[in-house]
Amino acid sequence: MSIYSAPAKIILYGEHAVVYGTAAIAAPIPDLRAFAITRSGEAGQGLVIRAIDSGHELSVDLAAEVDDALVEMAQRVLRHLNVEPPDALIELRSDIPIASGLGSGAAISTALARALAACCGQTLSREELNGLVYALERRHHGTPSGIDNTVVVYETPILFRNREDFEPFRARTPLRIVIGDTGIHAPTKESVGDVRRLYNADPQGIERKLRAIGVCVESARRALEIGDLVSAGHLMVENHMVLRELTVSSIELDRLVEAALGAGALGAKMSGGGRGGNMIALVTAETEEGVRAALEEAGAVRVWVTEVR
Repeated sequence: MSIYSAPAKIILYGEHAVVYGTAAIAAPIPDLRAFAITRSGEAGQGLVIRAIDSGHELSVDLAAEVDDALVEMAQRVLRHLNVEPPDALIELRSDIPIASGLGSGAAISTALARALAACCGQTLSREELNGLVYALERRHHGTPSGIDNTVVVYETPILFRNREDFEPFRARTPLRIVIGDTGIHAPTKESVGDVRRLYNADPQGIERKLRAIGVCVESARRALEIGDLVSAGHLMVENHMVLRELTVSSIELDRLVEAALGAGALGAKMSGGGRGGNMIALVTAETEEGVRAALEEAGAVRVWVTEVR
């Protein structure tokens, strides 16, 4: 038995606008992960994927046309490695809420791909793995930027411009982030599609909003590089306000953002696709517990704390 895993992710600045070519800053959540556990199978059994969280057990046939993301991911890996399905059982489980803006799909796909390659006696480079996971993200999420899979695969904070242009990012001062979950599932594909429709209806007006987010990202990068957390917090709020104008926030997200700010957070914003899912708050050691309590009182169904270094 071997265990492989991949982390969740948060977007600190720049979601949605990154689809249109602006930069974004994102980071993994090391303590919130998806797992793939490999077990030897009987001869002739073939490859079986057991999704523990959903209770599904799936057989992988390279020739079959399927509409299941897990089986499709396995097929992509096997074809990339040019091998037949091994006799093996891969069990999948995840601590990451689905459809919540935390990259759950990219994380489970990454863990599965790592485990399957190992079952075949091979390894995937990060570049190969990133490409495979991105291809699946495109298939199931429409026009993703590639930021989710890149952060999840490389497991480091990044300044992301596009799939070919990203670099590790390090803030001068570690960032203490409180994450509040609305508990509302909101597929990213839907909010991305709605922003696209807004853009098609009013290209100039939406472009101005996207550029405003881009300015927030670049200003936040400079603030974080010199350790100016107060400015970084203000820029989170600015970013959130523009996302509200793009209609991708929600009453529940706005309530949690306001609660965090009222409890002393330096900044707060939705994170990810929006319309539900999660928000983040930049806090200090002194305000962390107060913000956590405020989010729970305001309706967050789960609260996590992570540190971005």
